[in-house]
Amino acid sequence: MTLDASAMKKLVAEKAVNTYVKDGMNVGLGTGSTAYFAIKRIGELVAEGYDLTCVATSVQSEQLARECGIRVVDLDEVDKLDVTIDGADEVDPKMQLIKGLGGALLREKIVAAATEREIIIADESKIVEKLGTKAPLPVEVLVFGHQHTRYALERQGCKAELRMRDGAPFVTDGGNYIYDCRFDGIDNPFFLESRIDVIPGVVENGMFLNTAFDVLISRPDGSVTRMAEQLR
Repeated sequence: MTLDASAMKKLVAEKAVNTYVKDGMNVGLGTGSTAYFAIKRIGELVAEGYDLTCVATSVQSEQLARECGIRVVDLDEVDKLDVTIDGADEVDPKMQLIKGLGGALLREKIVAAATEREIIIADESKIVEKLGTKAPLPVEVLVFGHQHTRYALERQGCKAELRMRDGAPFVTDGGNYIYDCRFDGIDNPFFLESRIDVIPGVVENGMFLNTAFDVLISRPDGSVTRMAEQLR
């Protein structure tokens, strides 16, 4: 039996929830097509009697969570999050990540920073040898002067394209724009992150470095591997 993309996402999401989410926890809810299945599974646990307090990384995820009967609060209503389960757009062999194609990178990074264990779920198509080889790097920017911000981004060696939706610029939950920056691979992500973050107008970038506690990867044969175990 060979699993399709949707089945792989569901498999790895449910594996992560079953492994890491325990009764009584504060849980971060990710955003995207893989995190969708994690939220659905967390809703099932709540229906079974789990007492969970959850924080969503996007308006979209919050709406889904409430539909699933999950209690969602603002991040500042909890001291910390025990675990967050979220997806990724690229994962390199050292568990460094690119995230943000779902448009929620700012809140995702804030939630990750408040989380003890950031668990990343993805299918094997997201694995890359070097960041920036498949997915663009999303960078969230202020609307004011955003074209000048784009020029500064492109001086870092990328082609920056304003993300559009339905013929208009995509607007994040924070009211900002996103530039998708295409690099021919990112040789030094820590250096690039520092260069991008000091550009006036940049709100946040989609490199999640030294953030993941574990990365679970699903494969078409129905297996799930944990990258943290492989790196020990």
